[in-house]
Amino acid sequence: MLLPDPIWPVAALAVICLGDGLLCLKPVRFVAECYRGVNWPSRYWWLMPPIKVAAAAGLVAGIGIPALGIVTNSCLVLYFVVAIAAHIRARDFGRNLFVNATGMLLICVATLAFCFLL
Repeated sequence: MLLPDPIWPVAALAVICLGDGLLCLKPVRFVAECYRGVNWPSRYWWLMPPIKVAAAAGLVAGIGIPALGIVTNSCLVLYFVVAIAAHIRARDFGRNLFVNATGMLLICVATLAFCFLL
């Protein structure tokens, strides 16, 4: 299997995931508002940083092991599809849905398509 080409979007997505994970350690205001907007119980907020850091690690490893990159990137696509569904279900139609979740879904789909599949 060929390495992802180009590599920079995969690396950029990994940096975004790592940054997101760091912002979730002690959720900054907009992250906490996002969780509250979809009624995500605060007792589960601690799960998000390890998930997001693991996604970053999977993407970085996926640069050298493309199958892992494809799986990790596909899981991110699924994550943001579920996030969008959660926003719709909670009737949270603001910035968190249209900028954050939808924007990240587009970035993840583009990275998967252009770096791993096409």
